Amino acid sequence: MSKNLRVLYHDNCFDGLASAAVFSRFYSAVVAPGAEIEYEGLAHKAGQLINENLFGPDNNVIVDFKYSSSEKLTWWFDHHESAFLSEADEAHFRRDVSGRKFYDPDSRSCTKFIATVAEKTFGFAAADLQELIYWADLIDGAVFPSAQAAVELKEPAMRLMLEVETTRDRRLLHKIIGLMQRSPLDAVLNEPEVKSTFEAMYENHIKSIDVMRERAKCTKGVIEFDISDKNLDGYNKFIPYYLFPDSIYCVGVSRSTSRAKVSVGSNPWSSREKKHNLARLCEKYGGGGHAVVAAISFKPEDLESARTAAREIAQELQTEW
Repeated sequence: MSKNLRVLYHDNCFDGLASAAVFSRFYSAVVAPGAEIEYEGLAHKAGQLINENLFGPDNNVIVDFKYSSSEKLTWWFDHHESAFLSEADEAHFRRDVSGRKFYDPDSRSCTKFIATVAEKTFGFAAADLQELIYWADLIDGAVFPSAQAAVELKEPAMRLMLEVETTRDRRLLHKIIGLMQRSPLDAVLNEPEVKSTFEAMYENHIKSIDVMRERAKCTKGVIEFDISDKNLDGYNKFIPYYLFPDSIYCVGVSRSTSRAKVSVGSNPWSSREKKHNLARLCEKYGGGGHAVVAAISFKPEDLESARTAAREIAQELQTEW
């Protein structure tokens, strides 16, 4: 079999792109030097199944996304609590003896998980990737010093986060993955196409703060908002906590051409104990994620179901107050 590779990664996610970049460096250095590598983004949507047609003819890896029991899957890395669509998929993973499929729900980011496995199991390390690994771990773990830092986007990595989460240009995302493999993050951001795209998106980011200020409300520690009519599917998810610093949780509804989405999160800067596992809450509606941040995807025309789920989840979270 050819050693060429298709990387299926979590689309519009900084950790997803960084995972793709780190795995690509590892694969090119250790597994198959000179291999051709191509990329395919995976987005959560109603039904969740990964279409067999997305896999390439040779080797395939999924990073930072749900497991697939497809025989075409060669490598897999994930860290989400809701990593398996079914008990059968989990059993399939547990039976795997290839030594190429890895899962750790305790890892804060998939990027750092891949880097750790690559070093400990395969002897691969790249000092020039440490900046990318650091920021992917910080961003996916939402361990910023303040909501202001998460929203005001002073650092190059934070600005790239905005662009990665907002753009729908797959070609540009794949270009960024390539740049991440070899360049420091300020150089990635200052690449002419990346820079011009960011500048346009930053203007919309500032406007989205005003939209959120108008739409969001906070009751019993739970922020609720509906921006399904605003085409803001890629909004900065920390804006609600920036506006309501005393909140505990946030439940929002948005919509794009591919899905109606319920986003459920917990305020990283709240000192109050959080008693709910958000992944488990969202799994009841076919979604999932992490204990502290999760989501549910519905078909775009099924907006009312998304709104109903959001309201029910918000009501359950408000019982903590």
